[in-house]
Parts: sequence; structure tokens; C-alpha cells
Amino acid sequence: MVRKVAGIGRREFVRMGALTISALTSGRAWCAVERARSATSLFDGKTLHGWIQIENNDTKLSVGAIVDPAAFTARLAHGQDPICVFLRAQFDSLVKIDLTTYAASNANAAALLSAVVKQINQVVAGPSIFTPDRFREIRLRPETEALLQQNPRDGQLIRLNMLLLEDAFPVEIAKSAVPGWIVKDGMMASTGVGRGVIYTAQDYTRYRLVFSVRHLSGHPDHQACVLVFCKRPEENEVPLDALGGIQFQLPMGSYWDYRPGNNNSGSQFFTTISKSPFDRHAWSQVELLVDARKGTARMAVAQPPGSKAVELVDFCDPTAGRAGPIAWQMHNAGLFDEYKDISVELDPEQDTLITTRQGERS
Repeated sequence: MVRKVAGIGRREFVRMGALTISALTSGRAWCAVERARSATSLFDGKTLHGWIQIENNDTKLSVGAIVDPAAFTARLAHGQDPICVFLRAQFDSLVKIDLTTYAASNANAAALLSAVVKQINQVVAGPSIFTPDRFREIRLRPETEALLQQNPRDGQLIRLNMLLLEDAFPVEIAKSAVPGWIVKDGMMASTGVGRGVIYTAQDYTRYRLVFSVRHLSGHPDHQACVLVFCKRPEENEVPLDALGGIQFQLPMGSYWDYRPGNNNSGSQFFTTISKSPFDRHAWSQVELLVDARKGTARMAVAQPPGSKAVELVDFCDPTAGRAGPIAWQMHNAGLFDEYKDISVELDPEQDTLITTRQGERS
């Protein structure tokens, strides 16, 4: 016989209890589930597609990087291997002629090297220089092979062309620096090589950015940084420092205003909501709610990721708001930070920080 519990059948009572427990246990994940339905991943954990690096001069050949000018010019002038034939075809006629008579003692030696470098950099900035036939006799480094497999675009494509050029001339050209950001164990990681940024190939106006971050080490030390309201550099334009953006430091909630003419703490535009003793070396989840039309940005941090977040700092200055890329900043050389689970929600329906409501239901 089925017993009744307060007028409800026993089986129905058990079913309702199970639903209640399920709702309670899943409540903390509700906000994340709702966000996942409308958010788009910005990082797949495998490649840096969709990101552009500003990398301390390692995406251009310089005269100083040519360690053996005589051997380099001789190969360019007379080499019959496919890469030399290809590069020679890109030079103007005067450079081709002068290459055949290059000597360090020539009056035009320095000018010739500068002209060669300029024309090679035009090639490096263009489409991929790789073809199987052109590089069939050239041994590629593992870094080159890995980047080649990613079919890179934009700044990463230029980086690939530089690596290919260095591999084609291993004795004549010095190896460039390690890039500022790499993919490491499924994370976007800074390599500590120097001050710079990595930024999205796409511009954003009104959005919710959610990601996880941890700081490994720094010598000298500085918090990890994210930049909003950035100015994308135009072609052949020297980028603004930190892309002229508004900086949020992670996870403690410090900040900086890098707009031209400012470059200060911007304290009149930032409001500290609360302070929390987060561990920079542990994983934190960061949520930024940004609206370029209003010039507003709000930041909340949860530690560990998935727990209820705390709103730390807000920014408001209508004159600062502009559509632009999102960027991570490596503030100085010697910094090692890691990022993962990066997603963006465009034109969010809820104009509020949802990670501060983790575990709640609307």
C-alpha cells in the first residue's frame, strides 16, 4: 500500500524531494549555465587565433639581426634554392644589381642592407611565405612547425613568416625573441619577455567578459592586467602604450588610465566598491561588464572560480568609452600569468554583474 505524506503520495513526495535537492545543488551553477547559452569563447586552448600580439620587435627583421651580412647578401644574390629565388624576385632591380657586388667596404654597404631589410619586411608582412616546395630542404624548428599547423592570421602570421625566414637563414640571421604570449597546457600564458599586449582581432562595444586568471611570478612583480576601451593601431602606426586603454589589475582591483594625456591612476573615474584579500597565485574568475556607449566598466572577482563573486571596482567616464579590442597586458619583463575559460557575451540582456549572484535564481 502507498502511504500518504501530508496528502501527497509517497512516490510523489520522494520525486519532489529529489527535484528540490537537485535544484539546491545546481543553483550555484545556474548563472554559469545561463551565461554559457549566449557567450562565445574567445580562446580555444589550442591556438591564438583571433588574437594579435605586440611583441618587442620580433615581427620585423632588423639590420642588427643579420649576423653575417656577406653570407646573407651572397645567398640572396646567387642562391638557387627556392627561398632565395623567391626573395630575389621581390627585390627591385637596383637592389638586385647591388647585391651582386656587396662588400662591407663599399660606400653603399649600409644603405644596401637597409634597403634589403625594408623589402624583406614587406614580404614578411604579406601572405604566408610557406609552400612545401619552397621549404622542402629547410629544417623547421618545433616552434615554427607548431605555428604553421595553426594556420595563423594577422600578427601571428607575421610571426610565422619571421620564424620561416630565420629557419631558411639559420647562420645568417639571429633568432628573434620568444613571443610574448603562447599556448601552454591549454592556457594563454605570458612568457615574461617584455612589456607588451595581446589583443583581440575584433572590436567590442557592449559586452560581458568572463575569464579565469592566475599570476605565477614576477621579477619585478606586478599584477596581471586586462585593458578595455583600447585603441587599435592603424597600419604602420606605432601603437599607443597599453593601447591607450583603461586598465584593471587582477585580482586585487587596482587600476590605471593609459589614455594619452592621462597615464595616471585615474582615481576620479574609478570607484572602489570593496576590497578582498584574494591570493594572486590561485585561480580567480573575473567578470567585466563593459559599455563603450556610456564609458562604464564594472569588475567582479570570484575565488575560486564558480563561487560567488565580489564586485571590486567600477569605472565611469563617458569620454573614455570607445569600441575597440580587449587586451591582456604584460606590464613589464619577468611577468608570468595564465588565462583560460575566456568568453564574451555581446549586448547582455542582464545589465548587471551575474557572477555576484552565483547560486541565485531570478
